[in-house]
Order: sequence, then C-alpha cells, then structure tokens
Amino acid sequence: MTGPVDRRDLVTIRRVRDRIDREYAQPLDVEDLARGVHLSAGHLSREFRRVYGESPYAYLMTRRIERAMTLLRRGDLSVTDICFAVGFSSLGTFSSRFSELVGVSPSAYRADPSRSVAGIPPCLARQVTRPVRNREATAGTRA
Repeated sequence: MTGPVDRRDLVTIRRVRDRIDREYAQPLDVEDLARGVHLSAGHLSREFRRVYGESPYAYLMTRRIERAMTLLRRGDLSVTDICFAVGFSSLGTFSSRFSELVGVSPSAYRADPSRSVAGIPPCLARQVTRPVRNREATAGTRA
C-alpha cells in the first residue's frame, strides 16, 4: 500500500472487496461496484489498486478462479458447469483466464492428482492453492 489512506476510504474499499467475495458469481463490473459505494469507477479502481495492489476486476477474476479450482478438485461438476457456477458467461473466457492465472487448463488442473489438498488444513490449503498470475510468478523467480 503506497501513501496514507483515509480510514473512511479504507472502510469503503473493504466493503467493495467484501461484496466481490460474497457476490463473485454474479455479474459484477467496476461501474456497478462503484455505484454501490457512491464513487466514480476511476476513483474506485485507483483506490482499490492502491490498497490491494490489483484492480477490482483482477481481484474478481482471482476470486472466481479460486472457487473454480476448489470445484475442479472436488470433481463432481463438469468444466462447463463450473464455468457458469463461478460467474463466467463464456467457456472460452473462463478457460483462457484460468490458464492465464493457474498456468494449465481447467481440465489439466482437474486431472493432476498432485493438486489435491486432502489432509491440509483449510487455512493452509487456500494459501497454497491461490492462483498467481504468470507475470507475478516470473517476477518471483527472478528475485
């Protein structure tokens, strides 16, 4: 987080993040999120990025992909059903975004038994399975 953030602004930005966490499967866009907290879309995007290091849209996509990863590991739904269950309206967009964030296709992710979190406490499983954008992974390996 760069620069001081007013407490009221922080509370507002957290409300947006909480709404994304709750309603990730709903059709959400930055304009709708901003309207819900009486901010402009541009101001919300700037402040959200300043507080959380990513745009509201990127955060929403990460939430959706995290949920999809959980459903894929569970294995009882088709990739198409998971796509729609987590809020995507296009299987192609879902597959592309999933591959971008996770590094493999949804089907390949499901087929890899090493991705199982059986026996790992939920608090650690979430941390271990959080998707990392390819450019972040690349930047991390350079350090």
